[in-house]
Amino acid sequence: MKATHRLGAWVIVACCALARGASGEPQQPLLDFYASEAKATDPAFSGFSAQRGEQLFRTHFTTGKPDTPSCTACHTTDPKKVGQTRAGKDIDPMAVSLNPKRYTDQAKSEKWFGRNCNNVLGRECTATEKGDFITFMLTQ
Repeated sequence: MKATHRLGAWVIVACCALARGASGEPQQPLLDFYASEAKATDPAFSGFSAQRGEQLFRTHFTTGKPDTPSCTACHTTDPKKVGQTRAGKDIDPMAVSLNPKRYTDQAKSEKWFGRNCNNVLGRECTATEKGDFITFMLTQ
């Protein structure tokens, strides 16, 4: 193989690896961002938890809007199923296994966490909660 072909192949492999993040998941850059934020606000932060993320997803809260007491109010109890907005519009599955582009765009993720956390919790989600939630969805 000519040196230019080897170099071209190497560039393609390197670009693909960088685009997917260090763990091989395209969500890793967003998780890294939330981990950095979590460490900045909580020196005891030791990593994200799928178990805490599932708890956040399933818990019914009384601090948000009454018609959205939990994530499951719109997204169903199964993250692999299509959800529905209060207006009747379909919501793609939350599970990364069925929707691999979920949690890959920071601006889009922040937009939806902002809306949904305020509706369900009555406040912004913390960086740890966001990371936990994504970590849980990566297991689905």
